[in-house]
Amino acid sequence: MQYQDLADTTIIPNLPWMIGAGLFLGFLAIAGWIFTTWLRVKNGYPLANSWGLPMHPKNDRESVERIKLLTGENAQLRAELGSVKDRLETLERIATDQPGKLARDIDALAMDKGGHA
Repeated sequence: MQYQDLADTTIIPNLPWMIGAGLFLGFLAIAGWIFTTWLRVKNGYPLANSWGLPMHPKNDRESVERIKLLTGENAQLRAELGSVKDRLETLERIATDQPGKLARDIDALAMDKGGHA
């Protein structure tokens, strides 16, 4: 009877607060773990595996070669993207210019090449 009174008067009315506090503490623990991991990565510390040993990235010959190839491909794609942007800018200028100005520019180019108007 005494335990029934304790449950009815104390535990059951405060059960939502207890559940909420447990969820809050769980969320706080997960957020703290994420924050400390972010700090480690940001400051260059190695991450730890499940045994607490540091995990360092592997630097074998194959991965170094792959990084070199990807770096070269990245530079090539950036150069190609730059030329595509220049072409797009020219096409946008042609599409938005006035038709009379475009005709004058074409005539000016024809006259520069030795053509007669």
